Amino acid sequence: MSISPARAAAYDILLRVEQQDSYASELLHSARCAELTSTDHGLATELVMGTLRWRSSIDAFIGRASLKRPEKLDPEVLTALRLGAYQLGWLDRIPARAAIYESVELVKRARKRSAVPFANAVLRKLAETLVPGQGFIDSIQSAPSTEAIASASAHPEWLVQRWVAKFGLEIARNVAAYDQSVPVTSLRLRTASVERELEHAGIQLKAGVLLSDGRRVISGDITKTKAFTEGRVAIQDEASQLVAVLVGQGARILDCCAAPGGKTWAVADRNPEATIVAAELHQHRAELLRRRVASRNVQVVTTDVCQLPVHELFDRVLVDVPCSGTGTLARNPEIKWRLKPADLPDFHSRQVAILNAAMKHVKPQGRLVYSTCSLEKEEDESVVEEVLQRNESFRLRDSRAEIALLFNDRVLIADPDSLVQGPYLRTIPGVHLCDGFFVAILERQ
Repeated sequence: MSISPARAAAYDILLRVEQQDSYASELLHSARCAELTSTDHGLATELVMGTLRWRSSIDAFIGRASLKRPEKLDPEVLTALRLGAYQLGWLDRIPARAAIYESVELVKRARKRSAVPFANAVLRKLAETLVPGQGFIDSIQSAPSTEAIASASAHPEWLVQRWVAKFGLEIARNVAAYDQSVPVTSLRLRTASVERELEHAGIQLKAGVLLSDGRRVISGDITKTKAFTEGRVAIQDEASQLVAVLVGQGARILDCCAAPGGKTWAVADRNPEATIVAAELHQHRAELLRRRVASRNVQVVTTDVCQLPVHELFDRVLVDVPCSGTGTLARNPEIKWRLKPADLPDFHSRQVAILNAAMKHVKPQGRLVYSTCSLEKEEDESVVEEVLQRNESFRLRDSRAEIALLFNDRVLIADPDSLVQGPYLRTIPGVHLCDGFFVAILERQ
């Protein structure tokens, strides 16, 4: 029995995530994975994302079964053990013998033959210990403390501690549980007629939870449809879509940190007559942006927004800054294992610099939308408050009023009050069933 394409692909991706700080979601959409069948791609995705979501719990089981600290093992061996353990303890449709055999074969494939007996023994011991589908997510909701939530949900304790302090124990549980679930695929329909086309293609949809024109996929592979490949429908989390809606209308619009382009594209569709400048620091991401956003009114500029070679002022400016991404852990679970508390001040400094630079390009009475996909105060409220203290020409608009307008116009279908914290807008994973985004709306006087 050879190694299945799905397990081989999953192993290679997990190893790259571990050794090269790659992002799993990008690798799962690489050219190599495009060669997998739909079934194999689905299994590879489950194996990769599941293993990353539950990594600390998996490592605890491996440590007990091997009597060795996981971090002392060779990465190739540890990755194979993690992959096997996830199948044994979290998936109830995969025979234990297949999970064990192919994981051991992956150790051989990695030329770690001296570790083969060890890997085989550990996996067999795990097969006796782990109960497939034993309901790990259920234990999160009954966790009585920060430490218990972190342990039950495979999150770093320092991160959960921050959420408990900011949101309270119940919401922290909800965030942690949502992070461990498979997020729903949300769509932005670029035309009303495409919905019927998708239904004819076998895609089952339901209404969104935030936006009246948002849709969520119940079943079917949207990436295999003609509508998706031709760009008539976009995969985009509803919270991300909402940020683009809040940018509003304008003749000239600047997107300061535009790649990968989901918000840029949405803003362009809502402003087809506008001139839109999309700035991106990195050349390869700028090229990705150009390919993704094929709107004629979007000009992509490869530059640091702090040195933007544009002197005109803009009616609307979007500043969706690079951030820790703690609001997207359900989609990017590897962030949990890379992020350190010391990283947050660095993010804060860079975000303050970007926001200060972007404010120079807003015309009087123009609007700037500052957003992150972070749950952390250092990247959200603290950035806005620090910048406003030094710039009296801007005022912070009340997000409650902006959300009420969308609700009254039937653009927004969620409870407006649940989205507002003080003057800011915030979506919280597990509360709003979408990614966690923070938004501040600034207006130049």
